[in-house]
Amino acid sequence: MAKYLMLKHYRGAPVPEGFVPMDRWTPEEVDAHIQYMRDFAAELERTGEFVDSQGLAPEGTWVQYGGEGKPPVTDGPFAETKDLIAGWMIVDVDSHQRALELAAELSAAPGAGGVPIREWLELRPIMSEPPTVTE
Repeated sequence: MAKYLMLKHYRGAPVPEGFVPMDRWTPEEVDAHIQYMRDFAAELERTGEFVDSQGLAPEGTWVQYGGEGKPPVTDGPFAETKDLIAGWMIVDVDSHQRALELAAELSAAPGAGGVPIREWLELRPIMSEPPTVTE
């Protein structure tokens, strides 16, 4: 088994044909989208492939160690993850191919008019152990 992270992005990937931003969906369309993700997660729980999923709140703060006795640094030329990452799901699957299949299925969550949004998901393997350094 291998764990994979499926990242849902607000922007940054190619825009799917016919894309309608979520802020233009009806409340019923938003509810249907969220229910799809809940049902998807429930099915993965049933198959033993589900690990975790979370949606992220829009607010966030960048923090960096500023040195001894200095306040954290919060400004910089950084992409705001609150504008980029909407949420994630972690799955534990038998193969990379299965992770691809699940990401494609999650990409089909309904949007405006109940049409699959075909969003791009970032699929990344989770390291099973830290890399080793050799000299």
